[in-house]
Amino acid sequence: MFSALGRFAARRRLWVVIGTLIFTVVAGGWGSGVLSRLGGGAGFDDPGSESVHADEIVAAPLGRYANDIVALYESPDKTVDDPAFSGPLQSALAAVPRTDIVRLESYWTTKSPDFVSKDKHATYVAIQLNSSNDQQRVLQLRAIQDKLKVDGLTVRFGGLTSMTDQVNRQTLRDLLFAEALSVPILLILLVLIFRSFIAAALPLLIGFTAAFGSFAVLRFVTFFADISTFAIQVISILGLGLAIDYALLMVNRFREEMRNGHSVDEAVRRTMITSGRTIAFSGLIVAMSFAGLTVFPSRFLLSMGFAGAGVTLLAVLATLTVLPAVLRYAGPRVNSRKERRNQSAAVPPTEGRWYRLTHTVMRRPLAFTAVIVVVLVGLGLPFLGVNWARPGDWVLPAQADARLVTQKLAADFSHDPAKLVTSVVEGEADTAALDAYARRLDAVANVDSARVTGTATEQARLAIGYSIDPMSREARTMVEKLRAVPPPQGTKASFTGMPASRVDIVDMVISRMPWMALFVAVVSFVVLFLAFGSVVLPLKSIVLNLLSLSASFGAIKLIFQDGWLSGVLGFVPVGAIDVNFPVLIVAIAFGLAMDYEVFLLSRIREEMERTGDPVESIALGVQHTARIITSAALLLVVVVGGFVISGITFMKMAGVGLLIAVVVDVTIVRGLLVPATMRLLGRAAWWAPAPLRRVWEKFGVREVSDADEIDLAPRPAGV
Repeated sequence: MFSALGRFAARRRLWVVIGTLIFTVVAGGWGSGVLSRLGGGAGFDDPGSESVHADEIVAAPLGRYANDIVALYESPDKTVDDPAFSGPLQSALAAVPRTDIVRLESYWTTKSPDFVSKDKHATYVAIQLNSSNDQQRVLQLRAIQDKLKVDGLTVRFGGLTSMTDQVNRQTLRDLLFAEALSVPILLILLVLIFRSFIAAALPLLIGFTAAFGSFAVLRFVTFFADISTFAIQVISILGLGLAIDYALLMVNRFREEMRNGHSVDEAVRRTMITSGRTIAFSGLIVAMSFAGLTVFPSRFLLSMGFAGAGVTLLAVLATLTVLPAVLRYAGPRVNSRKERRNQSAAVPPTEGRWYRLTHTVMRRPLAFTAVIVVVLVGLGLPFLGVNWARPGDWVLPAQADARLVTQKLAADFSHDPAKLVTSVVEGEADTAALDAYARRLDAVANVDSARVTGTATEQARLAIGYSIDPMSREARTMVEKLRAVPPPQGTKASFTGMPASRVDIVDMVISRMPWMALFVAVVSFVVLFLAFGSVVLPLKSIVLNLLSLSASFGAIKLIFQDGWLSGVLGFVPVGAIDVNFPVLIVAIAFGLAMDYEVFLLSRIREEMERTGDPVESIALGVQHTARIITSAALLLVVVVGGFVISGITFMKMAGVGLLIAVVVDVTIVRGLLVPATMRLLGRAAWWAPAPLRRVWEKFGVREVSDADEIDLAPRPAGV
């Protein structure tokens, strides 16, 4: 199959290249429309949760009671009572169009001292917009934002809708900056790796094709699922990184086959039979890892699952169709002039550094395995003390308006208008019963106030104020106690607000995580079994990949929850980690680790079929693949670095987690632990029970099918 695909792409190379150019232009143009189809917020909530149910009720019959915009006004030399402060501000507020506004509260409309800072040099205005749609509220905010500004006063915008708008804008800025920074670095590294500009340009060509195509994939997904704002940055950058990795492997193998004296057509065919097959299996595992995210109902994870799987398959398709055609055009020019002049310059594999290191490890496999396992498990132990959070304004840069407003309200005001839990009562209850219920809620620890703020037919809304950190363990306890308070007889109460939605999101992720892990593990097992015909190798690979994740998770807890390196990385720790983080890291990092595992095991399998020696084949396989896997990981680290330099803490968290997981996997796991465990297992690594062996012989996809496909004569070392 892969041989036929390679022959087709090479023979019809002109049409393939023309079709690719057309696809790239159309996909980039049409796909850019996804920016106007974003679902507004990030979509972290569980649609079936109690908090979302309460939101839906208050959005319709009762009407929302939320501070979408909190405009904070400050003056260093004027107080709120000064006519030079109050006059221009009240005039500006009076001129703001009320078309999209349900409620506008200020110090002058409420006469409440809660709206004035302790030093009286600041006040805030709380505004509720009339739309129940996140995206529409952002547009309403932008329409009135300039009208809320006052000459002579410093104004900053906080509140849920302001935060959403600022996150959207920051995410798009980060995406453009990350790609503008990473592409030149990638080109320089590729030139250093291949020592040929033509060879270096090919992975970038495939990467750009996948990157433009990723926007088309994202827009396609919007027709049946809302797309999260964060999906734009994650998917487009990963699409670029995966495509470059796959193309790197293909170009590397093609160069090797050309150095071995094969014709261009034969080199393309042999590359597709070996590396093409490896890429297909690797991409399938990565795509299925993303697909595991679809077990979660939140828009963020669901859209990331659909889009991630689609972009991964697109990267594989581009590599297996476009690249063979371009390689046929490039021919010997993929090698540097020096390599073309001196075809015998390759170092024999038995003299390579990785070959010698692998034999050193295999002389003491048990000791290496024990030490590395203990170290990786130990690195993961800090994660046991994790405190979960949900994204909020804390994900923004420290100087972002929404974050500064929150900090100012918490430090200088007696009441933070954003700290509200809303209770929705369904059922018939009179005023006395509702007031009694409010008093019971007010008696819960850490609740500052509880009052009825709206009623409709057999429905009521209560606003519950609090002053503790909504991401703290105390806030979770408060929500649990509020939900345990009995509502008026014959009614049902539901709670929403930041602390309540955090509880629901955390519970949703934790309850679904085992199913996602099971799905990814089973799919990985099946794909690896079909690739290698062994039941031992898939189990070993899954366990080793979990060890890579262990080190990453432990480091993330120390860095982002405890604040290690916060100054270096440029963020302010909040004592918690976003609960979506481990899910995203498992999907991406586990898939990438399996990616490199398939690269390595495929070459070990090829060498074992050639030599018949299960020990020597390990050393040869590592030697042939170590440099290219390390190079692929280095390029991916550059791409993932776009997450690390992001101004959004959530993206920074994902970037650091992926970077650590990739580095640990490529160096410690792939370079040391895999050879050690493979040596301990010996031939048993390739074992499968007889019934499954017959299944594999019938349905499995072999690396080498017969002598007509590819000969197994000894070859020089790869690069």
